[in-house]
Amino acid sequence: MAGRTESYVDTSALIAFTDRSDTHHVTFRRLFSEPPPLLTTALVVAEGHAWFLRRYDRTRALQFLAMIEDMTPLAVSPVGPEEQAAAAGLLRRFSDQDLTLTDAVGLHVMSEHQVRMCWSTDSHLGLTGVPLVINAR
Repeated sequence: MAGRTESYVDTSALIAFTDRSDTHHVTFRRLFSEPPPLLTTALVVAEGHAWFLRRYDRTRALQFLAMIEDMTPLAVSPVGPEEQAAAAGLLRRFSDQDLTLTDAVGLHVMSEHQVRMCWSTDSHLGLTGVPLVINAR
């Protein structure tokens, strides 16, 4: 079992942080100004990159990747066969929910790393009991 991480960062938090038009921009701007130890996954990074590519352009998508590379203290967890298998189990367990594979991997990673808080605007990320920062205000 991995060590304790303060907060897991989902795609929605990264988008809210960078997109001034997002409803939760102010909240995430404040949180990212003095962040605790943070964890995300390679799938979240891929999902965020794709969002900026579709919503804006290649330049903004590359700026997003540069932001992730420069962001401290953010650790990006790789996603391999074990994480994918665990996520598939969670997708079956919560088959009544519209979870993405990225969400399910996030739920698994939060459990494995004993994460205390989830930075997300997506209520699905609270399914296993990790509180969402937007509900803790």
